[in-house]
Amino acid sequence: MNDATLATPASVAAAPATTAAASAPRKQSQFRLIAACSLGNALEMFDFTVYSFFSLLIGKLFFPSDSPYGSLLLAVATFGIGFVMRPLGGVVIGSYADRRGRKAAMTLTIGLMVAGTLCIALAPPYASAGIFGSLMILAGRLLQGFSLGGEIGASTAMLMEAGGVKGRGWRVSWQLGSQGISALLGALTGATLYAVLPTASLESWGWRLPFLVGLLIAPVGLYIRAHLDETHQADAHAPSPLGELFRNHWATVLKGILATTAGTATMYLVVFFMPTYMIRVLHMPASLSFLSGCVTGLTLTAVSLFAGRLADRLTARKPLVVASLVLSMLAVYPAFWLINAYPSVPLVLCVSALLTALVNLGTTPMFLMMLEMLPAGVRASGLSVIYSVGVTVFGGSSQFIVTWMLARTGNPMSPAFYMLVCGVITLLAVLRIRETRAH
Repeated sequence: MNDATLATPASVAAAPATTAAASAPRKQSQFRLIAACSLGNALEMFDFTVYSFFSLLIGKLFFPSDSPYGSLLLAVATFGIGFVMRPLGGVVIGSYADRRGRKAAMTLTIGLMVAGTLCIALAPPYASAGIFGSLMILAGRLLQGFSLGGEIGASTAMLMEAGGVKGRGWRVSWQLGSQGISALLGALTGATLYAVLPTASLESWGWRLPFLVGLLIAPVGLYIRAHLDETHQADAHAPSPLGELFRNHWATVLKGILATTAGTATMYLVVFFMPTYMIRVLHMPASLSFLSGCVTGLTLTAVSLFAGRLADRLTARKPLVVASLVLSMLAVYPAFWLINAYPSVPLVLCVSALLTALVNLGTTPMFLMMLEMLPAGVRASGLSVIYSVGVTVFGGSSQFIVTWMLARTGNPMSPAFYMLVCGVITLLAVLRIRETRAH
């Protein structure tokens, strides 16, 4: 079965019938829509990713080890375990979004993320509670992963559906742009805490502050999402979204998973792992290393929004995606060679911004291509499965794999090798995709 079969206009027309709510969102404020979807996602991503900026400290407090890389390995492994729940969350919450509506699913993810963040914020350290504190960290990461697995599909589908075809790329670009905002906020928080608090205060209570701030997603997220208009709700007699997805669109799902490889690897290595890399490998001060997160967060936001505008103007988006991949693959090895040969904060910041920009120039068009290849009746579950599985396999494991490679080989080019492999996988998948415009 090829992509032409999967995404023909007939297949879109054959999607499950929706209620009259599907046409109402065109009249609602686009500003309110984008704010509701992107702000909620940014706050959830803040809770989910701020963990990575404090992985060194969390490893020391909750996973003590005699090995210099041991605590970090356990900490990033726990970070990665949160991704194990993403596919399950994508399947369960994505299917719920296709059957009950995008708005209902987005409200559910808020509550789950709050519960997970609370577990992390209140976990007692290993020194006072032993393994119980470590298990609380683990439980929090699992709940966060389950929540975010369903958030991406539901909110991105709503952004695509709630308006005309012309501005579709711009609206969808805010999904990725909000992730950049969350990275920026997380890095700024980490840099501020490391700069103003003494080590003793940071280890005893300071590291908990970002997670407590992240609990703001409860009142903020619930309020703004309660005032949205629904964009899709399946007919009561519609077939199971998951059954429809895996029966008729499995090839699209598989190609989509492989196509997310390069973007997720770059996201979790350059944006979120680079501060740890700067401290552990390049031996830079912890407070300065967080500047990398700030720069990459700003770059991710700006480039994603620019790519969204560009995608709306292009008649074909696939060439932009391919060009983005090729350029990023050509740049990654020289970039890491430079920062290891001439380590300095300005150079690392420039390299991080360059790699983030090159990869994410094609990420927004790729998201849009995936959404348009899936009919409305399976769109949220389809994107949830594609993104959550891709991020779990190639993104969530990336920090652990690269840390293991660094510990095993001592080769500081390990991140570059991993990103090159992911880039090749994505390029091969994208070349097999046949772009289809959905209306």
